[in-house]
Amino acid sequence: MVVDGSGNGYLKTVCDYVHLNPARAKLLGAEQSLKVFPWSSYPDYLKAAAKRPGWLRVNRLLGEHRIAKDSAVGRAQFEDRMEQRRAAEDGRDYRAIRRGWCFGEKAFRKELLEQMAERVGEYHYAEERQERGEQKARGIVSMELKRIGWREEDLKRRRKGDAKKVRIAQRLRADTTMTLKWIAEELQMGAWTHVSNLLSRQRRKRK
Repeated sequence: MVVDGSGNGYLKTVCDYVHLNPARAKLLGAEQSLKVFPWSSYPDYLKAAAKRPGWLRVNRLLGEHRIAKDSAVGRAQFEDRMEQRRAAEDGRDYRAIRRGWCFGEKAFRKELLEQMAERVGEYHYAEERQERGEQKARGIVSMELKRIGWREEDLKRRRKGDAKKVRIAQRLRADTTMTLKWIAEELQMGAWTHVSNLLSRQRRKRK
C-alpha cells in the first residue's frame, strides 16, 4: 500500500493499525500490554533513542499523535494513547487500509494514477488497474462531451439511444477496457444489453 505522508493523519492511522495487529489477531491476552509483543517495532518506540535501532524514526509518528518531544514523558503518553486506541477499537477506522491500494487525499491518489499512466501492467494490483482504467475512460467522456458541446447533465436529458452517445460508447469500447455495464451507466444509456444492441447495429451498418 502507498501511504500519503502529507501530515494529514494517514501515516498515523496506518502505523496505529500495524501496532495494534497483535491485539486484533488475539496474540495478546486482555491483561497484556502491546509492548510485550516481541515481533513488532512498537516496543522500540517506547525505548530511549540510544536503545532503539538506528533505522527507526519515531519523531514523525509522535508528532502526528501531537506529542512534542521524544522523551520519557512523551513516550509514556504515546503508550497510553495506543492502549486507549486498543480499548476503543471497533475496526471501522481501518476499512480503507484493508481494502485499498492507496491511502490518502484524493489529490495524492490522482497524482499516483497519473504517474502510473504509462506503466500499468500485470504487476499492479487489479484495483489499481481498474481505477486507472476508469480515470482514462472518464477523460475520454469529458473530451467527447466538450467536442460535441454537451455538458454532463446533457447525458441525462438526451435519449438513451442518441447517436452521439453511441459514438462515445464506440470509442470507449475501442480505447478502454470498460464494461458495457459501466458505459451504459456513465452515458445514461439504460441497460448494458441496450448498449450492446446499439453497438452491434452500428457494426452491421459499417459492413
